[in-house]
Parts: sequence; structure tokens; C-alpha cells
Amino acid sequence: MPKISKAKILILATDGFEQSELDVPREKLKAVAQLVHVCAPKQRKQKDSIIGWQNQDWGKPVKVDMELGEASTSLYDAIVLPGGQMNPDTLRQNPEAIKLIKAFLADGKVVAAICHAPWLLIEANAVRGRKATSYTSIKTDMINAGANWVDEPVVSEDGIVTSRNPGDIEAFVAKIIEEIEEGKHDRAVLAA
Repeated sequence: MPKISKAKILILATDGFEQSELDVPREKLKAVAQLVHVCAPKQRKQKDSIIGWQNQDWGKPVKVDMELGEASTSLYDAIVLPGGQMNPDTLRQNPEAIKLIKAFLADGKVVAAICHAPWLLIEANAVRGRKATSYTSIKTDMINAGANWVDEPVVSEDGIVTSRNPGDIEAFVAKIIEEIEEGKHDRAVLAA
């Protein structure tokens, strides 16, 4: 089983991510993991960063370590998907983002999504038949995609971690760490 101190974690986001759902996991994971990178698609407001959403307005920029096209599963043990409404709605329309998430799923690596980010798991066909949670406004989307939706702070099945909202970040990060330390997850990859 890998130790979290040796783990390498990728965070995938774009402009409009919920500020706390990227900032807090990034800082908490940086404190314990070997490496945490942020990647984003090329289309964004600023060249070297992405801008969060906080308190119904634009938040703070976060430095981007690499373009989405440069990211691969080979270096990383997990991918973290912050929520917000704009961020996952934009990313779920990006074939390259969905391809990367599907690669993490196929490789048995940890895939963690909070708030509205389970939309990306729906797009990657990763929730059908699995217990999961999300922000309450996308509960019907999750159920329609075949998830066994529950109203719990954090849910993990087969190394796929889901969480409801910023109030659940502590439990979300703790579960990511636990799942990384469990190692590779053998799971059925569902056909599209």
C-alpha cells in the first residue's frame, strides 16, 4: 500500500471553480503528499492561472502547473475534481478532460469529485450502479445517470470519492488520503 507521503495528486479545474473546493484540498494534500499539481484547459481568462468563484463573485487566481493536454495518469495516484457550477459544466463539455478522467478510472486510480464535479463522473459514465453523493441540486442528474445517491458528507466506492459541498471538505480530503493509501482499485470500467 502506498504511503500518502509518496503520493502524487493532480487537480483538474478551470475558471469558475468553487474557491474553497480547490484551495483547501490543495493545501491539505500538499501538506502530506509528495506532489500536487493543478492542470487546466488552455481556454481560460488568464494565461498562467485559473480564477475561482467565491461569495457570488470572482475569487482569487490559482497558478496552473500544466495544460490539460500535458497531463497523463502515469505520474499521478489520484485526480481531484473541485466543484462550483461553472467549472464542471465547462469541463464536462471538454473531450480531453473526460478522456483524462476515464484514464484515471481505467487505471484504478483514485478519482475524487465534490459538489457539482460529479457531473464529470456522469459524463465519464462512472456513477452507474455505484453509491455516490453530490451537491443536492444535481441529485436528480446523479440518479438519472444510475447512481445510488445518498445524502452523506463523503462517499467512496471502488476508489471513486464523492462529496456534497464546502462544508464536507475535511471528510473529503481525509477519504482521498485513505483511498490513495489503499492503492490501486480494481473496478469495472463501464461502457459509455
